[in-house]
Amino acid sequence: MMSHEIRQKFLDFFASKDHAIIKSAPIVPENDASVLFNIAGMQPLVPYLLGEAHPEGKRLANLQKCIRTIDIEEVGDSRHLTFFEMMGNWSLGDYFKTEAINWSYELLTDLEVGFGLDPNRLYVTCFEGDEDAPKDEESAKIWEDIFKKNGVSTNRIFFLPKKNNWWSAGENGPCGPDTEMFYDITGKHRDGLDLEEYLKLDDRGELVEIWNDVFMEYLKKDGKIISKLQTKNVDTGSGFERIVMMVQGVNSVYETDIFKPVLEKIESLVTNKNIAEFEKVKSSRIIADHVRTAVIMLSDGVIFSNTDQGYILRRLIRRALRHADVLGLSENSLYMIADIFTDYYKEVYENVAKQKETIKVAISAEEKKFRKALIQGIKEFNKIVAHNKEENLNTIDSQKVFTLFESYGFPIEMIEELATENKLTIDKLEFDQLFKIHQDNSRAGAEKKFKGGLAGDGVLEVKYHTATHLLHQALRMVLGEAVQQKGSNITTERLRFDFAFDRKMTDEEKTKVENIVNEKIKASLPVNMVTLPKEEAIESGALHFFADKYGDMVNVYFMGENLEDAFSKEFCGGPHVKNTGELGIFKIAKEEAVSQGVRRIKAVLE
Repeated sequence: MMSHEIRQKFLDFFASKDHAIIKSAPIVPENDASVLFNIAGMQPLVPYLLGEAHPEGKRLANLQKCIRTIDIEEVGDSRHLTFFEMMGNWSLGDYFKTEAINWSYELLTDLEVGFGLDPNRLYVTCFEGDEDAPKDEESAKIWEDIFKKNGVSTNRIFFLPKKNNWWSAGENGPCGPDTEMFYDITGKHRDGLDLEEYLKLDDRGELVEIWNDVFMEYLKKDGKIISKLQTKNVDTGSGFERIVMMVQGVNSVYETDIFKPVLEKIESLVTNKNIAEFEKVKSSRIIADHVRTAVIMLSDGVIFSNTDQGYILRRLIRRALRHADVLGLSENSLYMIADIFTDYYKEVYENVAKQKETIKVAISAEEKKFRKALIQGIKEFNKIVAHNKEENLNTIDSQKVFTLFESYGFPIEMIEELATENKLTIDKLEFDQLFKIHQDNSRAGAEKKFKGGLAGDGVLEVKYHTATHLLHQALRMVLGEAVQQKGSNITTERLRFDFAFDRKMTDEEKTKVENIVNEKIKASLPVNMVTLPKEEAIESGALHFFADKYGDMVNVYFMGENLEDAFSKEFCGGPHVKNTGELGIFKIAKEEAVSQGVRRIKAVLE
């Protein structure tokens, strides 16, 4: 099966089980400061896992775009990627363990309706229990019955602790035990294993996780289980690229048809004939991965910058360019590679098809910008060389090495090469320590973000979310209906709202906007929600600047007694306060440019 067939088979399977097929949310979370990107399939659905009704019903399935860069140094091995698609199906208070586990098995192993994987190469783990939840004997018994029914040995079910078989979206939110499925990629272990053998093979990478069924029964707050959820939910997930790898019988995600045309193109462009084969393979895979991620990020509206999502985008392209230079690829090779990925994804994501040329132009422009930064960085490096010679030093100061890495975008491999050419060395160990401190600070910041945001359903974040809707409508009243939302970000301390507008706002305009918002807060308008067919919701006048992500039925939040004459009405996933009178006093703290034609407001509630 080709990857597009596998994708469709997954969707058809769950449609046959009465699941609504929903679109992927954008990779940048909307109205949610929990993380820079969606990092799991369930993340956009947190409000519904907490009990809010989803407009498409209680059974859902999709492929969600996700980005994770925490393992970026591992990219280039057989299975690590920065962008991946997570196949998932959800039950919102409907079916539970029996159906979820049986369907996972059927989809993975059935040759007609599923992927046709060998059940004798399948291994599963279940939660062993602790003070928060009991041992998951129920899941283990379901698996045992399935294996016996299908003539498969049952010595392939293992109980593991919370670090292995418990899933939560950070310190706050829904969580619960899970059962995970692993596949023997060697085909050597068909007759079962004991626990010790299983753990050894898992460590060696001979068993690869391919599916995870999470049974969300509990609510976590500040890292502790505080109660059970209103309803029992199921959240399942499977990395699409890994499944394609297994089904196509190859040893790496980079050997699948998703990547093969790109890697063949890179091979044809290589001019450095002296590079070792393993280095060529790794550099080629890094280029392919990073350009693919950039294509998805750019198609979802991320722009190159030195902060937040734009900084990650910039680092990916600059890292890809470094490896392009290692291979001896000509300038502007990356946009040719991007072209292949846009052709692959244009049938999957409409915005990729629409922005094909924009993506290529953006990547090409960033390459030119980086090459200018390289020139400045080389000047800085030459100053370091002159200083070392003057002081008779053989080792470059590690802080200066880190500055070249952080400020000028020099990859560490490049700094090492330049140092060697000038008969100098770098203290790699000390640099690694500086980098680790930098990474730890970044992760601490990310963890801090995850504690906030709508993923935690915090009171302050919910207030700011409602205030964002009021701000949006007030801006359209003062500046005109050309104002369109381009993005937003919410923390416990402020809201940030990006909107299309071609000039700086005057002080008078900002005061007018503040006054309108505060008038509507003072009026104590009720905040209501209605579920409508998408076309009917559009006809009602509800704002819908991210309409592509919604299905046939949508939730419309409006502020007022009825939808017809509501002050504000928008497509939205929630949550919101019940009444605008809960918000306090609204104050614009800052209004600034983000990029050409896009302005940003930061505002607070006092």
